[in-house]
Amino acid sequence: MKKILVTRKLLQPNEERLKQLYEVELNSNDELYSQSKLIEMSQGCDGILSALTDKLDEETINKLPESIKILSNFAVGFGNIDLVAAKKRNIVVTNTPDVLTDATAEIGILLILGACRRVSEGIQGAKASNWKWSADYLIGKQLTGTRLGILGMGRIGKKISKIAKSLGMIIHYHNRSQLSPDQEEGAKYHKDLKSLLSVSDVLSICCPASKETVNLINKDALEHLPKGAIVTNVARGDIVDDEALIDALDRRKIYAVGLDVYKGEPNLNPGYLKHKSAFILPHLGSATKKTRIAMANLATDNLEEFFKTSKCKNKVN
Repeated sequence: MKKILVTRKLLQPNEERLKQLYEVELNSNDELYSQSKLIEMSQGCDGILSALTDKLDEETINKLPESIKILSNFAVGFGNIDLVAAKKRNIVVTNTPDVLTDATAEIGILLILGACRRVSEGIQGAKASNWKWSADYLIGKQLTGTRLGILGMGRIGKKISKIAKSLGMIIHYHNRSQLSPDQEEGAKYHKDLKSLLSVSDVLSICCPASKETVNLINKDALEHLPKGAIVTNVARGDIVDDEALIDALDRRKIYAVGLDVYKGEPNLNPGYLKHKSAFILPHLGSATKKTRIAMANLATDNLEEFFKTSKCKNKVN
């Protein structure tokens, strides 16, 4: 029987399924393993069911035992894993696409609404029980007729587009390639990022994290947005230059932000905390029971497929 290291605590149905299939090393205390502890725990294992919180860089991968043949990542992203180093070691890396699209898109819409309608300030006022109604109290931005720029029209971007369109938003997008007309559903394609930014009253960042997209939304990019624009990010924190975005908030170039992801999570840049107009969440994108169970099931499916066939349709390296 194959032995699997599961680096984080999963929901009970998923752990029970894994125990039926494999000899499993579970993390019952949900401890965040250091790189040295992860290497130690992986001894004698055939695969690792990893999480985004596991830093599987070149040094760590090179110290994994020879028995490790697969890293089944419990996420659609895989920025925590050095794919080149894994490939050199002939270790297959897989992810969990599709199953978290709806849940993450819901958070994407929540970020847009929360930032546009000044929800953080509203919550503070309600909790303090000291607000006074007036015609201009906490006036925000209405979505109807507002131009939404989607950076990255993949699964999540398309779902956000569909929901936003139903709320009366006008959809623009930038992607590596233009979608077919039936997939666009009336959205306007911008081949150039700056062109997209120039018409984005609200920017929704949905593109994957990669070497090409690190700090893609930087000081120069932010200057191309209309004054008073809103920036939301449901993708990865590395895509945004935090200092540049906070400076844009300070200068009121940017009206508000809605963020679910950050560089150096969970230690987000403290500059965001001083802004009432920052609607911030602790990376809740896929955090529904239905989605988390589906993600872990798919990560388990990836293990099963690989051990049976030496291949996997969700291989990313």
